[in-house]
Amino acid sequence: MINKVNGMLGISAKAGKISSGTDLVLEEISKHKISLVIVAENASEKTIKNIKYYCNKENISIIIYGTIEENSKAIGKHNRAVIGVRDKNLAETIKKVISGGE
Repeated sequence: MINKVNGMLGISAKAGKISSGTDLVLEEISKHKISLVIVAENASEKTIKNIKYYCNKENISIIIYGTIEENSKAIGKHNRAVIGVRDKNLAETIKKVISGGE
């Protein structure tokens, strides 16, 4: 499952369908450009609480998944605790895979 999700994130990053970094993701949440937010399990409590607040406010799905290192490596970036998925179909597929549906 981890490899499948990381593969999808990697392909999406190359296609420009994700955003990463807390500030950029929060900005795009406010502009209604994000369909799913993935936050690393080892992100700070403040970051997780902040992202959850804005996702609930804008009715956006949030998943706590992977570590900062794993998620960053998957998207080819360094030290990213927050990833925003812009593509709706990709967001649904990732949610399905993480929940064990595929």
